[in-house]
Amino acid sequence: MAGHSKWSQIKRTKAVVDGKRGALFTKLGREITVAARNGADPNGNFQLRTAITKARAAGLPANNIERAIAKGAGQGDASSSLERIRYEGYGPEGMALLVEALSDNRNRTAAEIRLAFSKHGGKLGEAGCVSYLFEHRSEVRLNGLCEEEALLENLLDLKADGYALQSDGTTVIHGKFEALEHLQQGLHAFGWEVIGWEHCWKPLALVTINDQDHSETCQRLLEALESLDDVCTVSTNLAPTLEPQTG
Repeated sequence: MAGHSKWSQIKRTKAVVDGKRGALFTKLGREITVAARNGADPNGNFQLRTAITKARAAGLPANNIERAIAKGAGQGDASSSLERIRYEGYGPEGMALLVEALSDNRNRTAAEIRLAFSKHGGKLGEAGCVSYLFEHRSEVRLNGLCEEEALLENLLDLKADGYALQSDGTTVIHGKFEALEHLQQGLHAFGWEVIGWEHCWKPLALVTINDQDHSETCQRLLEALESLDDVCTVSTNLAPTLEPQTG
């Protein structure tokens, strides 16, 4: 019986992992489809090239990428009704949230997002209610901790806003929203190993929640929003939770 129980647990865990992977692949495919509306050649379509690079990094199979491009390029009707929508709202203790979605049904998506907010102590707000708390900017990620003097010289040439060394051993360059393609191509031309790039919402200030129950509620709200099929990204001004110290 012990072996059977362990096997059942393994199957349940695998089902959860497979489900999350499938949902991620669906979202990535939608992003490619919408990007391909402006042209099926990634060499001439920076948005498409960005979406494909992100999808490949996540392990999306080549066949899925090709099908998504074909849909967006007019070889299917799946892309015609997809639209980008941004939602804004609040969580417990003043946590601000920006939710970006790709949807073919505004009413369904809004209802699902509103339900996630209300079930986890939050409230869906009006457009503009929290976006002023964030900066919409470009980020380019480089492989490795870069030699800073050479990097600074290149960033001055590219008019980047700055950089940050990450704990995972990468370096993130950030700049103005409209500078993403310029930064990505410029850093590549200077010989840096570019491994990713994106537009993102960065909070101007972070909110720290010390109450354990409220902190857990915030995490559940984030997870509920991120699990929705139509949701692409969830940005928040919640400060990262520090692991408890031992010893």
